[in-house]
Amino acid sequence: MKHDAMSMIRTDVINRIDAIAAQRGHIRLTNMCEEVDHIRHVARSYGMEPLERLASMLESALALDGHGPIVLSYLDMMRDAAACEEVGPHVSTAYMAAMSLRMGA
Repeated sequence: MKHDAMSMIRTDVINRIDAIAAQRGHIRLTNMCEEVDHIRHVARSYGMEPLERLASMLESALALDGHGPIVLSYLDMMRDAAACEEVGPHVSTAYMAAMSLRMGA
């Protein structure tokens, strides 16, 4: 995929993440889950593994805890992962480790 097209996809995903963050506390849980699921599908389709894994983790957290205080931490990390142009298992590992540190695991 050309760099410009991927840049547009990254921008769209970041805008979606920012929209969720802006609505936090006012968005219904089902709508948030749908948006996060859409982001996860886009990430999978375009090989954005760190973002896909973070979105999947957020979906699980939402299923367990709903609108908890951890949502913004996930969204911040997802925004960073969406902007990252590096790929590979080492990148996913780094993001998962950073998220674990944020969560105090």
